[in-house]
Amino acid sequence: MVYSYYPGCTLKTKAKDLDAYARACAKVLGFELEELENWQCCGGVYPLGSDEIATKLSSVRALAAAKEKGQDLVTVCAACHHVLKRVNDDMKNVEDIRFRANNYMELDEPYAGETKVLHFLEILRDRIGFAALKDKVVKPLTGRKIGAYYGCLLLRPSDRMQFDDPENPSIIEDFIRALGAEPVIYPYRNECCGGYISLKEKDMAKNQTDLIMESAAGMGAETLVTACPLCRYNLNQSRTQEKVPVVYFTELLAEALGVKAEAAETNAEAAADAKGNTKPEADTDKTEDMQEGGTQS
Repeated sequence: MVYSYYPGCTLKTKAKDLDAYARACAKVLGFELEELENWQCCGGVYPLGSDEIATKLSSVRALAAAKEKGQDLVTVCAACHHVLKRVNDDMKNVEDIRFRANNYMELDEPYAGETKVLHFLEILRDRIGFAALKDKVVKPLTGRKIGAYYGCLLLRPSDRMQFDDPENPSIIEDFIRALGAEPVIYPYRNECCGGYISLKEKDMAKNQTDLIMESAAGMGAETLVTACPLCRYNLNQSRTQEKVPVVYFTELLAEALGVKAEAAETNAEAAADAKGNTKPEADTDKTEDMQEGGTQS
């Protein structure tokens, strides 16, 4: 099975390892993530203004590209998933937005919300199945107590996202069980961590992350796992008390499937190649400039 893949900005810059883990795990599980060509940033925040379509167009472009391929659109980032799914809902159900977006983009065929948007976790639950995932595990995380941190973007608004029960979700706990670990249920697992205000309102973000950490640690969690890069960053950076490590779900999955080291090595080699290819070009340009200067003198 091949899915159109929207990696998003974070997984192509500061968190390339999380992208590498996702791709490696997909291969083990029998499906392929085919990255969309020329995708653009979704903005990371769903634009609420009903009279503004410009901020929705990058999402519409990605959704339309997946439609042309006849594929579902998959992302690994909760923020990207949130924006893409809500814009898709607009294109399906809000005539004014659909008309203006299509009129502006002049697509070969008007887009009307036909693409199915999935988070990687939904593939594991609904397409692979957690029982089948458990059979693929070669390094079970036996004895580890892991708390799921959902945050807010995956679950709300529930009538649009339709991801899981917003008050009592279970998909990440089922994921943890499939990997052989023990899920820890704690009260603040689906509360906002304050990620979007972590730069402007640092104290507020710190208070919120501390509440989450205290809640998780108090129930015995040794690690937290999340599916949102912003939550992962904020929980690790803003906390001031409990030091419960926060990992991304693709990293945990890669570890259990036995491909973490290989994926990390591949990512490191790609980064080294990119760095190596960049430097000679800069040096070549500098040499040419010097040669031109020498010739003129």
